[in-house]
Amino acid sequence: MTEPLRLSKRMSELGLCSRREADEWIAKGWVRVDGQVISELGSKVLPHQKISIEKQAQAQQAKRVTVLLNKPMGFVSGQAEDGYKPAFTLVSPENRWNEDTSPTQFSPAQLKSLVPAGRLDIDSVGLLVLTQDGRIAKQLIGEDRLIEKEYLVRVKYLRPGKLPESDLKRLNHGLSLDGNALLPAKVSWQNDDQLRFILREGKKRQIRRMCELVGLQVIGLKRVRIGNVKLGDLPVGQWRYLAESEKF
Repeated sequence: MTEPLRLSKRMSELGLCSRREADEWIAKGWVRVDGQVISELGSKVLPHQKISIEKQAQAQQAKRVTVLLNKPMGFVSGQAEDGYKPAFTLVSPENRWNEDTSPTQFSPAQLKSLVPAGRLDIDSVGLLVLTQDGRIAKQLIGEDRLIEKEYLVRVKYLRPGKLPESDLKRLNHGLSLDGNALLPAKVSWQNDDQLRFILREGKKRQIRRMCELVGLQVIGLKRVRIGNVKLGDLPVGQWRYLAESEKF
């Protein structure tokens, strides 16, 4: 017999919302299981049962925004630390890209629960996603994430000669960090001092540490794509809304 699952976990698995959103909606009586309203937190369901959400939940979810920011150096992705400002402080009307075609109007309420869906180091630049939508956060940082992230990385080889082909192959597959083998990556030269990395995971300072293992020093790192969403011409320090037509 299939074991029952916590309702909020099942809703998250189905991509309906995040667990936190699910608990909020359950408490408000906005969730039905097989047509019956379920309002008790911790309720469980079987995998075959039909889960639906009320229009109020759909309307609340539709108001949640996702922002694409070209993060400059010197800003942290998450909470403020060591005197450095968090990236979300750049999300203001003054910093909105003037070529953003989204009809969404900026509101200070959009800054509430606007969290980074993934990390970008303080000394790295490029595409950072900030979202109020638990579905997108789960897509980008959930356990089963399969979305590619693409980086342009300027490097300096610290050993005599050039990086051996064998070490380039190790960057693609064969390195371990913290005792765990890394997933296969796609790493290739773009020019004499720049590599393109395409990863499906995001361990802390992963690219810098990978490069160190083969004698490369990272001079500059820029994220240019997450899934199907590209940084494009978005200027440094500016942001735009994720368009309805864009999917990671």
